[in-house]
Amino acid sequence: MKGFGIRNEMNGVEEPPGKTWFWELEAGVIDADRCIQCGTCVAVCPSNSIGVDLETNLPELVKLCTGCSLCWDYCPRGGLRYESLWPPSTPAPDAPDTPVVVKSDSADPYWKLTGGPPADGLGAVVEQYAVRAGARPDGAQDGGIVTAILLAAMAAGDIDGAVVSKPSPDPEEPWKGIATLATTAKELIDAAGSFYNQTMALAELDLSGTDLPARPRLAVVGTPCEIQGIRAMQARRWSGGTGAHRVDAVVLTIALLCTKSFDYEALMLRELRDKRGLDLDRVAKVDVIHGRMIVEYIDGQVAVDEPIKDFHGAALKGCDECADFLGRSADISVGSVGSIRNWSSVLVRTEAGRLALERARGRLDLRTLDDPAALLRLDALDKRIAERTLQRKLDPDAPLFMEYAEHVANYQGTDRAPVVRDR
Repeated sequence: MKGFGIRNEMNGVEEPPGKTWFWELEAGVIDADRCIQCGTCVAVCPSNSIGVDLETNLPELVKLCTGCSLCWDYCPRGGLRYESLWPPSTPAPDAPDTPVVVKSDSADPYWKLTGGPPADGLGAVVEQYAVRAGARPDGAQDGGIVTAILLAAMAAGDIDGAVVSKPSPDPEEPWKGIATLATTAKELIDAAGSFYNQTMALAELDLSGTDLPARPRLAVVGTPCEIQGIRAMQARRWSGGTGAHRVDAVVLTIALLCTKSFDYEALMLRELRDKRGLDLDRVAKVDVIHGRMIVEYIDGQVAVDEPIKDFHGAALKGCDECADFLGRSADISVGSVGSIRNWSSVLVRTEAGRLALERARGRLDLRTLDDPAALLRLDALDKRIAERTLQRKLDPDAPLFMEYAEHVANYQGTDRAPVVRDR
């Protein structure tokens, strides 16, 4: 059921006005290699007509499309203007006379759109710290604070579960992350650590068949584009609902600072296993540090230590269009840029985020953020890459990655390169 030609086979009936079909999303985003695999289209479909192709990990039509247009309207690479979800920025210290606007009410799971100019600086920030967990599970990335926050929230009864990523159980998919709904402390701990592939995470908001309360409360940990999809669905509720996907259940969002994600097969299988001969079964950790891709084996041997620019061909092409490195619409943004090694930079953006961090405070070491300017530099670079990506649509010969690669090679003021995860 690919392409627009199917419309010519619809019994000759004239198309109703105002219809936008899944096939338009398919042509403009999926087939155009712009899909970022966030799962928003799956979660927003009111008729549960969109699923996930298990071979490609891309959205696919699984039953009749009604032409409601929501999959296109809410797609971060389709009709969604995700910058409209960014609340006004908290003023910088050198502008104390500008009023601070608190962006959300923790008693209401729906995001409050307040308008305002595009978020500059670090965006809306209530508190900011360098943080590490006092006790980190095996495999935790950097400061390990996301797991600590989720464990504290679950222990306090603030959430009933969290959408996170865990290793694929398929032995043919070593080091592939898949989305999962963790509902116990053990499941959260087992999911500690980072994966560098997208997971269609929002598809996991289908709670049918789960043993959860009638009015569940969930946290979602994801990349900025995944949080964009959640915020859009919460802020612009459609009267027909979102099918089986309980976007209304999400009460806490944690964005992992990110400039790009990778295609699993391209990175882990083609680049690492096949081209470089890695034994993926022996890998203990994959990380990006000092502008380099670092892969370590269980015995401590460094299996790969190369410039991250060598792996750009394995990145999702749709990531180049994103200018939301900082995850401005989340309750909490977390990453390693701006903090020393084994610590995490934490930007608390809402009252819900502040309460979640407060719950976990006894599990955490907190101090002043080391280098906020590093976050600003990388954010500015990310915006320039997005702008140049749009320019490339007009000029296919434009050198898209030149400035990015040069910046990574000479990265100053932080010990982390732009591709960031923290679990």
